[in-house]
Amino acid sequence: MSNKITVELIFALQDSQPLLTVSLEAGATVADAIAQSGIFDQASDAHQQDCPVGVWGSIVDRSYRLRDGDRVEVYRQLKIDPREARRQLALAGRTMSNASD
Repeated sequence: MSNKITVELIFALQDSQPLLTVSLEAGATVADAIAQSGIFDQASDAHQQDCPVGVWGSIVDRSYRLRDGDRVEVYRQLKIDPREARRQLALAGRTMSNASD
């Protein structure tokens, strides 16, 4: 039995979604994976430690113990709530599909 696990990390940035694969010691946490991956080096967001994290789409604490094959997701803070954005567009007579027009 191996003492190593392999996990993927993805960071949901506005313009890209970097995906990294890291090998960790069994029993590693989400925080360990983030630290070892250097995934925050790819973003200039000053609030990286405040970003919510998840495993396979479920929000978890950074102390969550990972299993082999897990996918760690780091979510960026939204600038505006999506419901509020749709409301503002509707008031302006636009939709999400033509928001940049």
